[in-house]
Amino acid sequence: MKPIFTDQWQKLPVYVYQSNDEMGAAAAAEAKEIINQAIKEKGFANIILATGNSQLSFLKALRELDGIDWSKVTAFHMDEYIGLPEGHTASFPYYLQKNFFDYVNVKKFYPVPGDPENVRENMFAYEKLLMENPADLCALGIGENGHIAFNDPPFADFDDPVYMKKVRMDDVSRRQQVGEGHFKSFDEVPKYALTLTIPALRSAKRMLCIVPESRKAEAVYRTKHEEINDGCPATILKDTPWCTLFLDRDAASKVLP
Repeated sequence: MKPIFTDQWQKLPVYVYQSNDEMGAAAAAEAKEIINQAIKEKGFANIILATGNSQLSFLKALRELDGIDWSKVTAFHMDEYIGLPEGHTASFPYYLQKNFFDYVNVKKFYPVPGDPENVRENMFAYEKLLMENPADLCALGIGENGHIAFNDPPFADFDDPVYMKKVRMDDVSRRQQVGEGHFKSFDEVPKYALTLTIPALRSAKRMLCIVPESRKAEAVYRTKHEEINDGCPATILKDTPWCTLFLDRDAASKVLP
């Protein structure tokens, strides 16, 4: 799958593809190499997966690839709403089950718990799991407000001392969830979530950032042109040389020559 344009934003390599499907296929092929290299070197791989509509082409391509021993792969994800009923169709474990784990049998999947009764204990437990199982791959996206995971502006902290924290979600993020069809109204979207922090995401050995669709074009433009700042958290990726940014033409429409 050949990109139609390549670029380098400081330390961040950028690849632009003609379509969402081509972008997803290219990112999946790269993910396969990373996973298989980890399995070759140590016998297993640990991966962190994102959710949201932007990841659908990537997850579809990845689950359809041959040549990955999923029984040697442990999966984590990066955020979850606090207080959604178990099995709610907007929950991120539900999303990953429907779009990925129904198709591949991983060794183990550790969902981020959204239980409102035990938030503090759950954060510590998940942080411990991540530290005991360092990620070989983190696949993520960029939100419409420039967030990565639920590290929303202006509260994203590039030097967070913890791997997981409770956050109040930015209104732009909450509206995005409605726009993507996960909730019927803004008021239904929970106000609080648990998220992996930016240091937790960047602790992965390799990162693939996968960003399609024209609604992300402004965030992509800001990521390229702004200095690294917490008003557009994705700008930190420009100081992350182990990350690769995959875009489709629509998401890249404001940065193409």
